[in-house]
Amino acid sequence: MPVFAMSCRTLRVLLAVTLMPLAVSSCAARRVVIVATAVDPEQTALALEDHTRVDAPIRVIFDWELNEAGVRVKGRGVARIEPPYKARVDLFLGNNEPILKAALIGGELIMPPGQPRQILPPADLFWATLGVFRPDYSAEFLGGDELEEDALRLRYRYEDGKELHYRIEDGSLKRLELLEGETVVQWVEVELDGDSKYPVLATYRNLAAFRELKIIRDRLDRVESYPPDIWNPLGERGR
Repeated sequence: MPVFAMSCRTLRVLLAVTLMPLAVSSCAARRVVIVATAVDPEQTALALEDHTRVDAPIRVIFDWELNEAGVRVKGRGVARIEPPYKARVDLFLGNNEPILKAALIGGELIMPPGQPRQILPPADLFWATLGVFRPDYSAEFLGGDELEEDALRLRYRYEDGKELHYRIEDGSLKRLELLEGETVVQWVEVELDGDSKYPVLATYRNLAAFRELKIIRDRLDRVESYPPDIWNPLGERGR
């Protein structure tokens, strides 16, 4: 049976299994070369926030591919996004069977119980898959760095000591890394097509779990405002 046709229950069982750890040698972080301390990084952060801000309701139809410890699953999905910071994501298998629904409201990820939550990145990285720069408001801004290839890096720290490192190229968000100590444990990287600030490809990788999720944009439409109830996926049936 093709992997994309497996049942939702089978997918959830697979994702609940304890998986082999990823060898350290296979997940080395990319080398970062700091050229200088960034000039006025606070202004850079404000400009990036303004540039990537959700400015109108949109609907994104996409293909997704999940690779977890060698198990590959793929399907279709839809993201509904609305200002200021609301996103709703639904994933389906290749046979149109729904397997996941989630709403991201600001920094809060809302999902019904029993869904494969581990597929999705945490809130800050989730926003990055949509091309949106939105550090958690509780994160401390540490500063910025000028990197080689005319890139910039903005650094934030959570209360628990984990850090977020945003890489900016040509004024747009390119990559976001989540670090524990000096080790990158999760990252998101996006590709833009030049005509839209929303990515045509987003890759999320959880190195510790040996998990990779790719989101490949098929179509983007500007739409009317969404009904308020879609932002609460708890208790929905058949939406």
